[in-house]
Amino acid sequence: MSRGSEVMRRRGDGWLARAARFLRTVRHLRARQIAYQVLHYCRPWRGPAARRAGGTAPGPAPAPRRPGPADFPAPQVDQPAALSGVLTFQNRPATVGFPPDWNRTDLPRPWLYQLHDHEFLWGLPFERARDATAHWMAHHAPGPGRTGWESYPTSRRLANWCALFLGRHRARTLADPAFRDALWAGVHRQAEHLARNLEWRLLGNHLLENAAALALAGSSFAHPDADRWLATGRRVLARELPEQLLADGGHVERSPMYQCRVLYVLLLLRAMGTPAVRDLVGPYLAPAAEALAALTHPDGGIALLNDSAFGVHPAPGALVRAAGASPAGAGPFALAETGYYGARTAAGDYVVCDAAPLGPDYQPGHGHADLLSFELSLRGARVVVDSGVSTYEAGPMRDWCRSTRAHNTVEVEGRDSAETWAAFRVGRRGRPRGVAWTARRDGFELSARHDGYRHLPGRPVHARTFRWRGGGSLEIVDRVDARRPVRAVARLHFHPDCRLSDRAGETCTVSFPGGRARVSWSGWETSMMPATTRASSRWETAAEEESWYCPAFGVERPNPCLALSGAAAAVRGSIRIRSLVSLPGRATDAR
Repeated sequence: MSRGSEVMRRRGDGWLARAARFLRTVRHLRARQIAYQVLHYCRPWRGPAARRAGGTAPGPAPAPRRPGPADFPAPQVDQPAALSGVLTFQNRPATVGFPPDWNRTDLPRPWLYQLHDHEFLWGLPFERARDATAHWMAHHAPGPGRTGWESYPTSRRLANWCALFLGRHRARTLADPAFRDALWAGVHRQAEHLARNLEWRLLGNHLLENAAALALAGSSFAHPDADRWLATGRRVLARELPEQLLADGGHVERSPMYQCRVLYVLLLLRAMGTPAVRDLVGPYLAPAAEALAALTHPDGGIALLNDSAFGVHPAPGALVRAAGASPAGAGPFALAETGYYGARTAAGDYVVCDAAPLGPDYQPGHGHADLLSFELSLRGARVVVDSGVSTYEAGPMRDWCRSTRAHNTVEVEGRDSAETWAAFRVGRRGRPRGVAWTARRDGFELSARHDGYRHLPGRPVHARTFRWRGGGSLEIVDRVDARRPVRAVARLHFHPDCRLSDRAGETCTVSFPGGRARVSWSGWETSMMPATTRASSRWETAAEEESWYCPAFGVERPNPCLALSGAAAAVRGSIRIRSLVSLPGRATDAR
C-alpha cells in the first residue's frame, strides 16, 4: 500500500459508476440544501450589500454592549515567526509577510481558511493584531474567489474580532477611536455579507458558525443593524442547537474535534452574548462538556474518531473546566444517542467503541468508514489508535484516512463500509443495527452489527461484540455472515511508540511506554461448528501491514498494524488484548 493507492485502486471510475455514486450521495440531502446548492452555483456572487448611498461606511462606532460575566478559554496560538512573515497552519509553514499577503492563491484552501479566520491574532500583541486587522480590511476586498469572503472564514473571523478586541483588548480598543470606528465598519460590512450568505446548502457546523458569528456581532454593538444580526443569529441558533447537540451532549457530526469547537463556541456565546443569547446556550453547556470529557483519553487528548486531529482547538480539559463540568470518572459510559460507548479506570486504562452512524445523513462529510471500530489506552498510554486525519485535500491520503482499512474494525472483500469519495462526500453508507449495551460493576458488554456490506455479493453482515473488564482486559468477538464465501480482514492499528514482538502462533506482545500488553486471536466456538468448516471459519492468517498514524493535520507517521484474515460464508474470530504488569523476574496479568 502507498498512502491510499490501494483504496483508490478499488474504486470504479467509469462515468456510469460516477453518476450512480453521485445519485447515492445527493439522495440524502434535504430539499433546502439542494435548492441552496443550485443557487450557490448558478446565481451571481452576492457581495456585501450597500445599505447606504454610495456604499459609504456606517458612521462612527456605536457604543459597544458590555460582554457577559463569564470567561472562556482563549485559543492557544503559537506563531513565533508571525512577525517575521512566516505563518504555520496545519504544520505547514509559509512565508506570507507581515502584515500577510491576504491574496495568496497558491496554498491549500484549508490553510487559507486559517489565515483568513484571524485566530492567529490571539498570539500577537494588541498593536500588531490591530495593524493586521486594518491591513486585511484595506487589502482583501470582497469578490468572487476571495477566500476570506467565503461564509465560513468570515464567521470565524467575526467571532475572533469580537472576542479579541471587545473582550480581551476591550479597554485598548475603546481608547483608540480610529481603530474602534474601523472595526465597526469592518464588522458591519462582513455581518451584512454573512447574513445574506448563510450556508443553508451545507448545514452542520458551518451553519452553526454562521449563526454564532451573527449573534456575537449583534451582541457587541448597540445599533439597529446589530439588533437585526442578533435576531437572525438567535433564530438560527434556536433551530440548530437542538438538532446539532444530541440528547447526550454529543455533536451530530460525531467528531470529538468538532465537539471541542462547538463547546468553545458555546462558551464564547456565554461570555460575549446578550442575556438572551446566554439563556439560549446555557442548557447545552454541561451536556456538551460531559460528552467531551467522555471522549478524552487519559493523556488529555481527544479520541481521533472520524475527522479529528490534535492541536486545532483549546485543550479538552480547559473547555470542560470552563463549562463547569468535571473530568470523566472511572467506570463505563454510554453516549447512546451519539453512538460512542466505553469505560476508563483509575489506573489510566480507557476504551472507546464506535457504534455510531457516520454523521447526519444530510452532512456526513466528516465521517469515516469506521463502523464498530475502537481506540484503547493502557496505563495512560495510547496503544490501539484510530488513524486520525492529516488533510482535508482530496487525494490518496484523504482517501486512506477515511477508509475502513485505516480503522480498527473488519473490512470485507477489500471494500469500505461506507462509500467515501472526494474530500467530504459519502454515497452509500452503512448503519449500525441492533446496538445492545450492558454496563457492569467491573466493565461492560457492547454488541452491534451493521449493513455496510449488504450491497456486495452474498450480502455479508458484520457483527461485533466488545467485552471489557477492569484492569485493562478487552475481548472482541467478530462474525461475518454471508450467503457465499467472503474474505474478511480485522485490523489493529498500534501507536507508533508501540513495538510488536514475541509472535508465536496466535499471540504477540505489544510494548508501549510504561508497560506491555498481550494480544491473542483465535476462532470463536469452533468446537460447535462442523469439522469440515472449522478451518475456514476462523482467522486463518495474521500479518503485519504498513499503516499511517495521522494525529494532526500535516502529520503522517508510520505505525504497526496487525491484520487478521479469514475466508468463509461464516467468518468467526475473536481478539483479546490484556494489559500486563511487569514484576521483578516475571510478567503477570494485570487482573
